[in-house]
Amino acid sequence: MCPTLWLRSVYDSRGDSPHAIAAPVHDSAKPSVVIVHGAFADGSDWAKVIPLLQAKGIKVTAVQNPLTSLADDVAATRRAIGAQPGKVVLVGHSWGGTVITDAGQHDKVASLVYVAAFAPDAGKSTADTGEGYPAAPGTKRFAADAEGFLSLPEAAMREDFAQDVPAAQAAVMTATQGPIQAKAFAEKVSNAAWASKPSWFIVSARDRMIDPGLLRAMAKKINARTTELQASHVPQQSRPAEVAKVILDAVAASR
Repeated sequence: MCPTLWLRSVYDSRGDSPHAIAAPVHDSAKPSVVIVHGAFADGSDWAKVIPLLQAKGIKVTAVQNPLTSLADDVAATRRAIGAQPGKVVLVGHSWGGTVITDAGQHDKVASLVYVAAFAPDAGKSTADTGEGYPAAPGTKRFAADAEGFLSLPEAAMREDFAQDVPAAQAAVMTATQGPIQAKAFAEKVSNAAWASKPSWFIVSARDRMIDPGLLRAMAKKINARTTELQASHVPQQSRPAEVAKVILDAVAASR
């Protein structure tokens, strides 16, 4: 039974109206959006942007990265891309930019959106990308466990990762963060999708996790259409409407 009929049968059996839950209506003529979160986060990091896209009739999928290796995250992303009905606008935040750089070679991907994200060259790693630029303050506060997974203490989340959101929100972000295997930062991408596909880039001018100068340099290198926001490392949390607008611009250009 298809999900719609199943849902209707559940409501009918209870005597409720099937319209009690209003599901988003997707416009099949528009590309889908697949969002790849970064380190120290999960898919809920995009909870403010997703409804803004859905309100425009866009089908959105947030990948839940295992954060165990680059290969694992690329595989999870490619599965999500493959499940879409047509063209895809692929969005990556932070570490997610490295993931979409590799996974973005998928045939369904029409364009890429980098949000305060890494954009390595083919054959380069996330760590390689930062060479020659100052280490951002937040990168000095990683906490490692016995198995080599890195996380952010609450103070670092509040002061360096998301310094422009309310403290209570930063506390939730600390609780829902996904630790990342440290070795992943040294794993090299096999492809650079930005070399052959149009890209958009959001630079966070107040980023304390990636040096803003590095963000600007990467945006220029990949010839991206660039928007700069006076925001922390997580503009999707503090400036969701402006982030959604950039994604919508990519969707409009990818039809």
